[in-house]
Amino acid sequence: MIGNIFWFGGWLIAVLILFSAGLKLPELVLRRRKRLSRVCSGCGALILVVAVAIFTSAALTRHDQHFDLTREHLFTPDLKALEVIESLTRPVRLTYFSRADDLEGIRAQRIVELLAQKSKFLDVVIIDPDINPRLARSAGVQAYNAALLEADGRRLVVKGTDETEIALGIQRILREERVEICFLDGHGEYPSDNYEFHTHVEKLAGHAMGHTHGAAEAVVQTISHGVGRFRGSLESLGYDIRVILPAVDGKIDVRCKVIIDAGPRSAYSAIESAALASYLESGGSALLMYDLDFLIGVEHMRLLERLGLRLDKRMIVDPGLHYAADQEMVAVTAYEDHRITERISFSFYPGVRSLERLIPGDGITIIPLFYSSKTSYLQEFRDGIAIKRAEALAKQENIDERGPYLLAAASSGSFSSTSTREFRVIVVGDADFASNSFYPYMSNNRIAIAMVQWLAREESKALVSSRIPVPKTVNLVNQQRLAFILWLVVVLPCSIAGIGVLVWWRRR
Repeated sequence: MIGNIFWFGGWLIAVLILFSAGLKLPELVLRRRKRLSRVCSGCGALILVVAVAIFTSAALTRHDQHFDLTREHLFTPDLKALEVIESLTRPVRLTYFSRADDLEGIRAQRIVELLAQKSKFLDVVIIDPDINPRLARSAGVQAYNAALLEADGRRLVVKGTDETEIALGIQRILREERVEICFLDGHGEYPSDNYEFHTHVEKLAGHAMGHTHGAAEAVVQTISHGVGRFRGSLESLGYDIRVILPAVDGKIDVRCKVIIDAGPRSAYSAIESAALASYLESGGSALLMYDLDFLIGVEHMRLLERLGLRLDKRMIVDPGLHYAADQEMVAVTAYEDHRITERISFSFYPGVRSLERLIPGDGITIIPLFYSSKTSYLQEFRDGIAIKRAEALAKQENIDERGPYLLAAASSGSFSSTSTREFRVIVVGDADFASNSFYPYMSNNRIAIAMVQWLAREESKALVSSRIPVPKTVNLVNQQRLAFILWLVVVLPCSIAGIGVLVWWRRR
C-alpha cells in the first residue's frame, strides 16, 4: 500500500510539472525568431508531454490505489474477503450479474473489481441481465445481483451483494478435499438443527441477565435452544456436517475429521469412552464443551486426566470481569499465545466451570487458552442449584481460593509411539457460549470457529465466516462501564468547572 501511495505521489508531481510547463511553453516557443525553429520546438514539447502523460498514466494504472471517503467505508472490501482473494493460487472466474441502475449492484460491482485487482488469479466480468439475458439464462442465473463462480470445471452461483458471501463461495468451490464435521448426540446435547434462541433479558437468579443453571429463583421458562447458528457458520465455510450416535454405533467414524460434543447432560458409557479414546488414537480431533450439569463417568474421567485435564464441579463467579450485569457470565479479554486466540478480543462464558490442569501422559502436550480474572472465585453447585454459602465465604477478605481459573485448554500429541497422526482436543468448561443465544455476540462466534479450524488443521488458511446479524448495541464489561461513568460523571464535569474557575481567576 505504501508503495502505491509513492507511485501516486510521483504521478501527481509529474502532472504538476506538465501543468507548469504548459504555462511557460507558449512564451518559450514565441521567443524563437525562425518559424521552423518554432515548429520544431512546439512539436518536440508536444511529443515530450504526450510521452510523460502516457508513462505516468501507465504507472498509475499498474499501481492503482483505492480511496474510500465514505463514512461507513461502503466501497472498501471486507478484510477477510481480501485475505481469501490474495491467497488464491488457482484461477477463478467471477461473472457478476447486476443492473446498471441498481445502487446495491453498483456497489457490489465496484467491490468485485477491487478484489480482482488484488489477485491475478481472479478474473471478473460484469454483465447486465437486461442487456444480455441469454448469458444469464445459460449461466443458470434467474435473479439480479448474483455471482457465477467457475473454477476447476465446477460452477457455483452466489446470490447477494455481500463480498463475504462471494469469498465464502470461492472457498467452497476451491476446497480440494471434503472435511466432515460430526456433532455427537445421544446425551442431551444442544441439537445442531435447532435455531431457537432468546436474548437473556429475563430476571433470573437475581441478575438482570442471569444464566444460572437450574437456579431456584428462575421464574421464566424459555424454549430450549441449540447450536444451529454455529452449525450454519461451519456449513458456510464448506464443511460437511452430520450427526452421529456413538452409543448406537459403538464407535466414532474415522471419516469425521472433527467431532463436536456441545453440552452433553448424561454420562458416557464405558463403550462410548473407549470409542472416543480409539478415535483420538487414530489421529482424530474433538471439541468437547462440557457444562456444569454434565455427569462424568469413570472411564471418561481417566481419558481426560490422560489428556492433562480434570473437570471441577464448581461454577466460576467473577465480580471483577463479567458480561453485562451478571457475574456468572465470565468475560475474557486476555488470552494465552496460541493460533486459536489470535485476533480475539472479548468473549464471555455463561455458567462456566473450572478446569484443573494435570500432568498429561507421555507424548501429550497441553496448552492453556484463557483464564478468568484474578477476582474470580468458585461457587458450589449441587443438584443444579448454586450454594449461596460459598459466595458469602468468597467475599471475605481472608479467602485464599481466588482466581484466575482455567476455562479452556488445547491438548495434542499421540497416545503411543505407533501412532502415525497426532490427535487434537479442545476442552471448554462451557457450551453456552456457542449456543444460539450467545454465539453472535462479541467474539464468541470467532473463537468457536477458530477452535474448529485449528482442530481441522486449517488454521493457516484464510477463511472468512458468514456475517451474523446482531442487535446494534454496545455491551461493556463492568470495568469499562465504571470507567465510562467515572469519566462522564466526575472527570468531565470537574474539568469544565476547573476551566471555569481558572478563567474567572485570570479575569479577576
